[in-house]
Amino acid sequence: MKNTNELHKLLDLYKKRKVAIRSRLQDFSRVPISAYFYELVYCLMTPQSSAEHAEKTVFALRQQRFAESDFNPEDILRTREHYIRFHRTKARHLIKAKEEFPSILKALTNGLSPVDARNWLVANVKGLGFKEATHFLRNIGKNGGLAILDRHILRNLKRFEVIRSVPSSLSRKKYLSIEKKFAAFAQSVNIPVDELDLLFWSMETGEIRK
Repeated sequence: MKNTNELHKLLDLYKKRKVAIRSRLQDFSRVPISAYFYELVYCLMTPQSSAEHAEKTVFALRQQRFAESDFNPEDILRTREHYIRFHRTKARHLIKAKEEFPSILKALTNGLSPVDARNWLVANVKGLGFKEATHFLRNIGKNGGLAILDRHILRNLKRFEVIRSVPSSLSRKKYLSIEKKFAAFAQSVNIPVDELDLLFWSMETGEIRK
């Protein structure tokens, strides 16, 4: 790490936000099983759409009892108030996830390791890649230190010279390679991966959000 000044800033910020970050992670660990479905909905909505719009979409779907009702959510996803890109495709993903949620829930509660749970989700839930599956597991307190490699995280990994450049896309091999580098960097600065993830997010957005 060449820029020691940036590293000092990171560590100072961690000291200031550590309590809030750990509190947020505790919130994730206390998410009840009854909330898992809408956490999955949230993570299916976030690719190429804002977290704010994804949250508004989840709220609207909850209000209309999507989990218990039989309707196409596309009209909700396409409204200006909480517009979700690729709403047709994502609406299909939501319907499929709802149909298959008993199997998904069984996989999440049968004692799989975080790595195996992520692999299962990527293989079996349409619309979840490694980033989204990890995000979902983190939001239900089950990611076990796996990394959510979104653009905020990747930009900061480049900033701290963990990676040379931000990749335009992430294959499975590339994702796992960068995740390993992230974990090594986290260990070198003595900040757990889950906490460093939220610290990077707060540096980019000013918030410690999900």
